[in-house]
Amino acid sequence: MIKNYFKIALRGFRKHKFFTGINIIGLSIGISAALVIYLIVQFDFTFNKFNGRDKDIYRIVTQYSFSGEVGYNGGVCTPLVEAVKTDISGIEKSAPIYTLWEPRVEIKSNANAPVVFKKEKNIAITDGRYFDMFEYNWLAGSPKTSLAQPFQVVLTASQAKKYFPGMQYAQMLGQQVVYEDSVKTTVTGIVEDLKGNTDFAFHDFISYSTGQVNSLFKDYFQPTEWGSTNSASVLMVKLAANTSPANVTKQLNVLRSKRVPKTPENRSSTTEFHLQKLSDMHFDQNYSNFDGARTASKTTLYGLLVIAGFLLLLGCINFINLTTAQASQRAKEIGIRKTMGSRRGQLILQFMSETFLVTLFAVIISVGLTPVILKLFADFIPEGVKADFIHPGIILFLVMLTLVVSTLSGFYPALVLSGYKPVSVLKNQAGTNTAKTRNAWLRKSLTVTQFVIAQFFIMATILVSKQIYYALHKDLGFKKDAILTVHTPWKGTADKKDVFRNKISAIPQISMMAVGGEAPSSGGIHSTEVTYKDGKKEVKVDLQQKFGDENYVKVYGIKFLAGRNLTEADTGKATIINATYARALGFKNPADAVGITLDYNSKQRQVVGVMADFYQKSLRSPIKPLAIIEPARYNNRTFHLALKPQTAGGHEWKTAISTMEKAWKEVYPDDEFDYSFFDEDIAKFYTEEQHTSTLLSWATGLSVLISCLGLLGLAMYTTSLRTKEIGVRKVLGATVTQIVTLLSTELIWLIVLAFVLVTPLAYYAMHKWMENFADRTTISWWIFALSGAGMLFIALCTLSLQTVKAAVSNPVKSLRSE
Repeated sequence: MIKNYFKIALRGFRKHKFFTGINIIGLSIGISAALVIYLIVQFDFTFNKFNGRDKDIYRIVTQYSFSGEVGYNGGVCTPLVEAVKTDISGIEKSAPIYTLWEPRVEIKSNANAPVVFKKEKNIAITDGRYFDMFEYNWLAGSPKTSLAQPFQVVLTASQAKKYFPGMQYAQMLGQQVVYEDSVKTTVTGIVEDLKGNTDFAFHDFISYSTGQVNSLFKDYFQPTEWGSTNSASVLMVKLAANTSPANVTKQLNVLRSKRVPKTPENRSSTTEFHLQKLSDMHFDQNYSNFDGARTASKTTLYGLLVIAGFLLLLGCINFINLTTAQASQRAKEIGIRKTMGSRRGQLILQFMSETFLVTLFAVIISVGLTPVILKLFADFIPEGVKADFIHPGIILFLVMLTLVVSTLSGFYPALVLSGYKPVSVLKNQAGTNTAKTRNAWLRKSLTVTQFVIAQFFIMATILVSKQIYYALHKDLGFKKDAILTVHTPWKGTADKKDVFRNKISAIPQISMMAVGGEAPSSGGIHSTEVTYKDGKKEVKVDLQQKFGDENYVKVYGIKFLAGRNLTEADTGKATIINATYARALGFKNPADAVGITLDYNSKQRQVVGVMADFYQKSLRSPIKPLAIIEPARYNNRTFHLALKPQTAGGHEWKTAISTMEKAWKEVYPDDEFDYSFFDEDIAKFYTEEQHTSTLLSWATGLSVLISCLGLLGLAMYTTSLRTKEIGVRKVLGATVTQIVTLLSTELIWLIVLAFVLVTPLAYYAMHKWMENFADRTTISWWIFALSGAGMLFIALCTLSLQTVKAAVSNPVKSLRSE
């Protein structure tokens, strides 16, 4: 019987090729989107599982409030590493992890010449407690002794093969690995790489005692410095059974309050420790991940699931609409089958089998499309997402998806088709049923739903694009075009910087050069509490700082409202502030702030100038009080270079960069040339929005395509149903325009209704999204008008493919036979 059902289904597909094609295309688009999104969501939600051992593991993080400003740090102060073992109850295990930022690695093998690896990632300083908490499979060495002494290192299998190709694991023990020229370590263990998705991607593990005794790390491994927090210093803990995280958090903060008592200097600031679940590390964007590794957004992932659901729903709606609209064409078949003894349950099973076949074809097409889609969106699909269709989870997902879509798409049409009464059908009264089907409220509701979804995507796409354009073209308070930033190595001496400066200063394409820290707008923040006393009151403000010499404001074209720029004579005793800070100090006129004295942690600086406000970060963040001071030794590693305009079709900038790189290799032969264009750095602030815009554009295109395919199918059915009516109207003198209007009016009104329903919904969603920006564009009326007009135009074009054809057809052909 089942075999017979499938034969009938295939015969029906051949007979109704166009409608079957529309259904398969609509479903395959939705299923492809669902499959790709499943791969992304499944990838992110399987991070850091560690075979179920992650339940009681936490990272201790630091949250601080400074003059009302809240900040987050994924690290802790160094003394806490040892204190948790003796002063905090309820902690079963702890593991310190200190991450190194892309050091230079040199391999000194007894058999070969030294090999250098520049900017190696995922290198940690830790000890045996790490391997006690996170279980690794040891291939050589012992977990108890391999990191017990200074200057020992454990490697993962993949990294060991990279450093020592051709060697057996046992032969690698005793080999030398040198980090940053001064940390000379000996390989004491090899472990297998962790399987599965994890943020713990470390492959070099240097013994923790190395950091405590080596001069390179002495500034960071301070056993008594409770007031300093470094995001690179991470502490993982595993709580004992039945231990309350809240109780441990309370103990941690009581301990800190004892070690860092309140004083007049820090009374306005608070610092607290919190416990972050291991399962939250991959998603909590407040706290940095290891080495700035990617963190996922649960909001984005849930948004992707919603988009996948919408596209699947559109495909299912198409199927339901077209199948029920075709009901009259199968009415006699159903009547004869019922007369011959077929039960309603058998007919439902037959129609459900047809739906299953259509869905199965769509799934097969989607499986073929998925690798292409992953490649097409490779720029913002997380690295590591693969179309592994032999994975049990993916196979189960495809099976469930096929069954769910088949049920959603096929159950209602099966009920409708199997419900025909054979007496009415065989008396040739199917037209009555057909009219009811054509005017059914369900079909209209489903059509409206399709266009609500499509128009919502159109409106959202236009607004996101408008906000990105606004952000990239707004006057941010500084010049951003034709500026190149070159970052020198941290370990470089002042002498090397001077040599490099002298070499590039002669490049003719450079119009001006400044030396300092971060650019005016950057991801990094440096702030300190600064006090102003006017004799009557005391104003304390968390003041952000930028570092630059006298050319810094000139390179970036920052405007002055009062006073003057910094000079070499001002070193250590002067500063320039922005208008926001002047207002925070109580000065309505910027000129009144010139000459006042500020207390920088007991060091006095005089305000010599007030500059116009500029954005220190993206438009998501408001402008905050800021000052520019001369760069100290540790924050003058960046060259800010203003380039002369290029001639049309010229290559002057390319030539300048090439000359800089040549000079760089002469001064820093062991380091890579690190530069960027400032306007490109600004654009990177909005990478997430640009990805969102791209995703919405594709979702919009697909939803419009699916909706219009369904609209075209319904138009074809409507015109075929009213062929004789059209013929009669033409004979009686109706024009082509009148007939096209007649055939299109009902469907056009449904699109207008969808526009009315979606507009308030879209406005609310847009308003909530725009709240993420401190400075934002307006939600203009034309966004909705353009969306509605565009959707209406596309729908009219789609309908005209069939309605015009029907209107110009010869009425003789439609009237000559019953």
